[in-house]
Amino acid sequence: MALEWEQIIVDSSDPVSLGRWWAEALGWVVVDETEEIIEIRPEPDRMPGLLFVPVPEGKTAKNRLHPDFRPDDQEAEVARLLSLGARRAHTVQDDQHWVTLLDPEGNEFCILSKRSG
Repeated sequence: MALEWEQIIVDSSDPVSLGRWWAEALGWVVVDETEEIIEIRPEPDRMPGLLFVPVPEGKTAKNRLHPDFRPDDQEAEVARLLSLGARRAHTVQDDQHWVTLLDPEGNEFCILSKRSG
């Protein structure tokens, strides 16, 4: 039996706004949108995607799952994401090779440094 990874569901208090933020942050496209949900993908026919759905409760704890991204230039990418509305989760510790950011609803994600060697 083969599994195809279709999407990750993201609970949100404002799914359309958060989905549009992630589409801009990732350079992805909106493939489905209603008043309550939005789905984005890297390209219209390419999966996996992210599906943002409404939930009544707000985020109360650290995410159990979060994405890591490895850009060509960590410092420039962190600056770009901060300019879009991301926030730093905490200060960088010595020898830490990533920066943890929060999206507009407080979901964690990390921007990694270049691979060594």
